[in-house]
Amino acid sequence: MRILLTVASRHQGTWEIGEVIAARLRERGHVVDQCAPEDVTTVADHDAVVLGSAVYTAHWLPTARDFADRHADELRARRVWTFSSGLATQPANSANSPLEVAALRERIGSRAHRSFRGRLDRSVLSFTERAIIAGGRAREGDHRDMAAVAAWADEIADALASDAPPVTQVAQRPVVAARHA
Repeated sequence: MRILLTVASRHQGTWEIGEVIAARLRERGHVVDQCAPEDVTTVADHDAVVLGSAVYTAHWLPTARDFADRHADELRARRVWTFSSGLATQPANSANSPLEVAALRERIGSRAHRSFRGRLDRSVLSFTERAIIAGGRAREGDHRDMAAVAAWADEIADALASDAPPVTQVAQRPVVAARHA
């Protein structure tokens, strides 16, 4: 089965969660295309989609929200899972705007949403980000549980194995837009 894994990440911590998901799904026999949401031109050639975003100031990153809006019709026709990665000291569901994530999940037909703890490295943050983090009293360090991430990827693989046959596509189209220097 061909899966699009698209992850919005500001400082690569959430992207690395996506890499663990992609690796586990590949181990389970799936073809996985991993790319940033802004690089996706179509989801038409994929049977399933996993969409993830880092959470900043209680919101998903704009590129993930824009992806969901641009491809909502295509996503509703596929099996979709979503995930968030939030503050290092609390699961993302505590940092997320619950109504915003619920509305996004409903709009795209997400089967499930998982929240994961994140990674905090103050040295890569902007002044504004450091100020926000200071107010939240977040602890520096890598608080991600990659075993839990891999277990969730296994849940996705199990669901895909027990679901109806994949969507068939007539024509292959590029997954990502060409970038210009």
